[in-house]
Amino acid sequence: MDDNEQLEREVADILSTSGAKAEDPSEAARKRLIPKYEIRVQTQLDPIVEETLRFRKLAKEVDSRYDKYLSRIPKTETGDSDGEK
Repeated sequence: MDDNEQLEREVADILSTSGAKAEDPSEAARKRLIPKYEIRVQTQLDPIVEETLRFRKLAKEVDSRYDKYLSRIPKTETGDSDGEK
């Protein structure tokens, strides 16, 4: 018996005795179920818009990656009606 075979047997013994814990079948089935309800939180302000506007006050963007996103937002939410930009 060489060292590799002995190591493989030791690993197999460890995994078979303590590594694999038997789980209750009903508990495992409950964990696999899709939740019946979904919780959604509705906010007044879009956090992406707020953060983008804050960063634009501090620095100029190199590219215009958020311009398309901000163009879909109503002007009152982006603060454009107040003269902020």
